[in-house]
Amino acid sequence: MELFLSAFIGDLASRSVNFIINKCSKPPAVAVEDNLQRALLRAQVIIVEAMGRNITNQAMLLQLNMLSNAMHQSQYVLDAFRYQQHNEEDTKDQAMEAQMLINFLLSPEPHGAEELEVLPIVGPKYIGKSTLVAHACKDERVCGHFSKILFFGIHDFTDDELSTFREGCATNLENCMSNSNKDRRLLVVVEIDADLSEEALNRLYCASKQYVPSGSKIILTSQFGNIIRFGTTQALTLKHLSHEAYWYFFKTLAFEGTDPEMHPRLMQLAMEIAMTQRRSLNGANIIGRLLRDNFDVQFWSKVLAFWRGSTRRICRFGEHPCDPLDQNKHAYLGRMAAQTEDVVVLHRQQRSSEEDVPKIRMEDVVYGSIKLHGKVDALLWKSRIPPYYSYIYTCEIRKVKTTGFKRKRLMESRMKP
Repeated sequence: MELFLSAFIGDLASRSVNFIINKCSKPPAVAVEDNLQRALLRAQVIIVEAMGRNITNQAMLLQLNMLSNAMHQSQYVLDAFRYQQHNEEDTKDQAMEAQMLINFLLSPEPHGAEELEVLPIVGPKYIGKSTLVAHACKDERVCGHFSKILFFGIHDFTDDELSTFREGCATNLENCMSNSNKDRRLLVVVEIDADLSEEALNRLYCASKQYVPSGSKIILTSQFGNIIRFGTTQALTLKHLSHEAYWYFFKTLAFEGTDPEMHPRLMQLAMEIAMTQRRSLNGANIIGRLLRDNFDVQFWSKVLAFWRGSTRRICRFGEHPCDPLDQNKHAYLGRMAAQTEDVVVLHRQQRSSEEDVPKIRMEDVVYGSIKLHGKVDALLWKSRIPPYYSYIYTCEIRKVKTTGFKRKRLMESRMKP
């Protein structure tokens, strides 16, 4: 089966992008579009099938990555071509990364090895490191391979955090032994949200060797590259999605449960809205959910007009609103239903599944007509996979200051015929 998949993937990956690019210079016939759509569907089936297997062959993994990239690029170009008539005005695939992570987790430990196997995962803040790990930990093969999966959040690895780490490992190991489980393997996931000092990193490393039993594996995630030196295998470095992969992700969120081909005008609007988000995953999650819940051409047009206006206004200051959001800095957003107000995002926080989460959602604050004053906590999104974190924005609603320059421009615009 692997030989068949390898041959098919290599052939399909080499043809997909060239096929669509050669055809997009002139209107393709219906038959050509149908054939390409079927080819893309076959590619999706192959990728889903391959993700369910424990593929270790590096050449085949490379071909699968080529096929996935080709699928994203071809789908993006095809969508853009199909709906460009409606617009007269104007990724490295993370699923391969998932397979490499699962391969690390399921690979047998060297016979008699005493050293713990450590995989560092590095990438910008909010790039999807935790989501990637959570998806892998949800895999049935991974769950069956380890007696327990432990999650730890580390800020500066103080004595309190060291105590929590030690007690967490000891308690879960004791539970595994009391259940007559001879397999004492633990999977320990450590999310580091700060730039740890050399001393703190060494303390973490020593604690891992002391309190995590042999045969276990450790995943370290951080936006800082200094954790790479603790890896026993090549680190995974996550980057922003390509334009094609981002569009594929955005479209999936916006049209969940609906056939996009049945709504060409909405597809065209969705592509333009996605372009305003600068490949922000936060933006995709918020707006994708918003569009899905308000499946209407008029509403989607309002969202596009809102972001066009926001982008023009903010670009004068040299910064896109998604940039400070992704860096957890103060960000200034407008309100679609109240143009005299601004939403200032002060900071972002992460809450566990046991903590209370606000009932107000971020899309209600920016796009809804709900009346708000002062500071408010709003739910950005809630993960549907372990450890079920909720991500919260603390915002402040402020009145827009109308300057003399703005009043003059407004009067001039009203005087024009």
